[in-house]
Amino acid sequence: MTVTKVVDELVPHPVKEQLPGIDYCLNSNPSWPEAIILGFQHYLVMLGTTVIIATIVVPYMGGSNVEKAHVIQTLLFVSGVNTLLQTWFGSRLPVVIGGSFRFIIPSLYIAFAQRYNVYLNPLERFKRTMRATQGALMIASILPMILGFLGIWRIFVRFLSPLSAVPLVTLVGLGLYEQGFPLLAECIEIGLPELIILVFLSQFMPHLWKFKLPIYNRFTVLISVGLVWAYAAFLTAAGAYKNRPLNTQLSCRVDRSGLVSGASWIKFPYPFQWGSPDLHAGEAFVMLAAAFVALVESTGAFIAASRYCSATHIPASVLSRGIAWLGIGIFIDGLYGSASGSTVSVENIGFLALTRVGSRRVVQISAFFMFFFSIFGKFGAIIASIPLPIVGALYCVLFALMSSAGLGLLQYCNLNSFRAKFILGFSFFMGLSVPRYFSDYVITSGHGPVHTDAVWFNKMMLLIFTSPATVAGLVAFFLDLTVAPKHPSTRIDSGRHWWVKFKYFGKDPRSEEFYSLPVGLSKYFPSF
Repeated sequence: MTVTKVVDELVPHPVKEQLPGIDYCLNSNPSWPEAIILGFQHYLVMLGTTVIIATIVVPYMGGSNVEKAHVIQTLLFVSGVNTLLQTWFGSRLPVVIGGSFRFIIPSLYIAFAQRYNVYLNPLERFKRTMRATQGALMIASILPMILGFLGIWRIFVRFLSPLSAVPLVTLVGLGLYEQGFPLLAECIEIGLPELIILVFLSQFMPHLWKFKLPIYNRFTVLISVGLVWAYAAFLTAAGAYKNRPLNTQLSCRVDRSGLVSGASWIKFPYPFQWGSPDLHAGEAFVMLAAAFVALVESTGAFIAASRYCSATHIPASVLSRGIAWLGIGIFIDGLYGSASGSTVSVENIGFLALTRVGSRRVVQISAFFMFFFSIFGKFGAIIASIPLPIVGALYCVLFALMSSAGLGLLQYCNLNSFRAKFILGFSFFMGLSVPRYFSDYVITSGHGPVHTDAVWFNKMMLLIFTSPATVAGLVAFFLDLTVAPKHPSTRIDSGRHWWVKFKYFGKDPRSEEFYSLPVGLSKYFPSF
């Protein structure tokens, strides 16, 4: 018997402009049954953020479980609309457009406004607050639409190199660490089993048990959530939490969300369902800051999505187009009254990597699940009643995969360059340290470190500087353009030579394959 000895080759791993190992890329599609199941899982993954946003914001606005269920239905409906618009006419990437945590601060800023204290009826207070939120969202949507449609964002993106993109993309996922294990730990006996099963099924099982169809890669979220949800239901029915503190019951029980009782059997969300929008300048400025943070973080998410669907790097003009349609999405959020603006769903980017399916069709199918469960509210409320520690366990894996997309961009950079080391290290450190400083300052003093008489300005600064991706991205972008810009090795060290052909749409023939508009619309709306 001859034993072949593997000789280690001491050479670097080759650079891959398109990520290998993806089973279905942007334009290829799995079978319809498989695509439908994958689409449902995309819906399941984005649902957690939708429920968390409504659970935080609606009670402060004066709403009950009925209003919370209605807001969730509305947010699901507009997410479906925005996802289809983005995949058809925007970036064309397989991204879910959903609610954003970054819009919670401006929504609460509006809810705490003193002028609403005169309304003793909670429902009336809720409607008035929602109308002000609608007005602020509709004004804030102008920023990404102007930057996108006028090509202004395209100009900035063309100066983005792989080196400066690494902190931005990485911290889009890593910056959400507080939504991971802390949320899981609110009910450790449910959250930890979900995390263990999810990791075991997705990472270990495919190597231990070979199947013709990669079941554990593709359907691991559905299997793990189903098992642990059933386990949580058993604990609830057995009375395990009967005498436990209220917070424990809210986190662990499957019957404490109040969504099933509050949801309608059938309800169609429609524009101005809460009344005519109100407009207050200070609140609009705070919402503008949230929209700016959303477009910065979405820029990083678009870059990650282009990697995980095995497409080429997204051209600057296409990214700008995606940002413009994100602005239209925020406008639709305000039109319908969803209590939150939109961004690219970070967890769904991670799900692309988990399943290795980057098909655009799968994400479009998920939009129809959003429509179905937003209209037939009782059915949607049952699924939305999944305990949030299970969602926290999903975040631990999916946000981590989103972060690794940014680290993958290091393949373009010269890591032996001290200039590159400084820009990377300093950007990461400031991206984590500055938001922590702002957050801790609020906890200890009740307000942010920027404390002027203009409260709206204080909130704007708080919004921008509590976003790790925004801070790190701005620092890296500035340093990459200003530190030794004329040095002969700077361009190569930053990896700019790899992305130069994606500055303009027509420089690489693959851009047409991945990013051209459907039904010949590129002829009338060309990308540059």
